[in-house]
Amino acid sequence: MFYIGGKITKKNRMEKVELKIDYTIYRESYPEEYEDLCRAALNVIKKAYCVYSGFAVGAAVLMNNGEVVCGTNQENVAYPSGLCAERTALFYACSTYPETGIKAIAIAARDHGMEVEDHVTPCGACRQVMAEIVQRYKADFDVIMLGRKRTIMIKASQLLPFSFVMS
Repeated sequence: MFYIGGKITKKNRMEKVELKIDYTIYRESYPEEYEDLCRAALNVIKKAYCVYSGFAVGAAVLMNNGEVVCGTNQENVAYPSGLCAERTALFYACSTYPETGIKAIAIAARDHGMEVEDHVTPCGACRQVMAEIVQRYKADFDVIMLGRKRTIMIKASQLLPFSFVMS
């Protein structure tokens, strides 16, 4: 949950606000309930097309019906025509199971063949897509950002506090 609090001062009618975000850190492990999902994200990395950056990303989406949909980053010499692994997987998941909703997404990466030490985070565009999916299905979902030494689990709604929203 977000905590937003502050105080309006009479002098300048300004409000200073603090934003706190809850997340869980796993050291050299993954959330137990998502072990298979994390393995799927790690396994799909080998299918990434990353000939320009050498940074391969895999994403695995767990649907509410139990199905797992995977995707990888797909680079293109005409940058930014490529697509991130998260959006590849999320768009495929939502188009294949449009009424189902998402329970979780796991994201993993290898930099020139080596699993990243710390957790890998989604870009701003991927965070915005996740915010839209939360709104679309009216349900939050877990985002598991994998790293060899540290993994973070957070709710999708907390990744982009000031996202574009439909009113």
